[in-house]
Amino acid sequence: MSSDSFRRTEVAGVSMPRMIVGTNWFSGFSHRSIAADNMIRSHLDTPEKIAEILEVFLEKDINAIMGLLFAQPNVSKAINITEQHTGKKIIVIDTPVINVDDTPEARKEAEATIKMCKQKDDATFCLIHHSSCEALVNKNKRTIERIPDYLYMIRENGMIPGLSAHMPDIIQFSDENNYDVQTYIQIYNAVGFLMQIEIELVNKIIWNAKKPVMTIKPFAAGRTTPFVGLNFSFATLRDCDMVAVGVMSPMEAEEDIEIASAFFENRQVKVKARGSIAKTPLHRDN
Repeated sequence: MSSDSFRRTEVAGVSMPRMIVGTNWFSGFSHRSIAADNMIRSHLDTPEKIAEILEVFLEKDINAIMGLLFAQPNVSKAINITEQHTGKKIIVIDTPVINVDDTPEARKEAEATIKMCKQKDDATFCLIHHSSCEALVNKNKRTIERIPDYLYMIRENGMIPGLSAHMPDIIQFSDENNYDVQTYIQIYNAVGFLMQIEIELVNKIIWNAKKPVMTIKPFAAGRTTPFVGLNFSFATLRDCDMVAVGVMSPMEAEEDIEIASAFFENRQVKVKARGSIAKTPLHRDN
């Protein structure tokens, strides 16, 4: 594996790795089954185990992490452990769920949640969670109602604003209305897992986006291999876009970094072949 730092881009003046550490797999959100959720939680049951994985990413300067951090206390603790052990700062992309009811009380609650992203998680980016953002979408008017209020709250608390856009329309509506959005999250993978419209159209929306896009679920929650998922994503995205990956072990992190590095360096991937009870001569030779 090359000793060089991982390929980078820039978002709102912040240098960002094109690979981002995702956190669903750290907290047991498998998108497969309750049994799989519990297996993940039993495997990664301490902040120290997560920190071991984060250190692998930091060795290649992959120093950005995305997640709903207030719901993932072990991840927040792991970030602190890793920063103290390595002396390196991790860029936090927080994705809070906020109360978007149109009342003074709800706005106060939303602002308190946003403030916590900075005070508790020291987030650089605050991207409103898709479950909150999508509740405000007006498809008829092609607007996201009252979203400027929440983006202003993010700015006022010293973070860079963005939107989680599982609904691809959010990117289009935000750009059309020139909202203060500096980056987006969008589901994007080779099999269309959890994507609301066809892959080709999402690809077009990403390419036409005015700001860099952080894509998620590149492996479709295990429905495709990292080799397929990463090569598809990086081959079909813009140079400014990023891919968030979820892993369960330091070795998985090393493999994903190697696969992506091989893509950028236009060379063969150097990872061991998968195990098999009855390997053919073809398997044994590679």
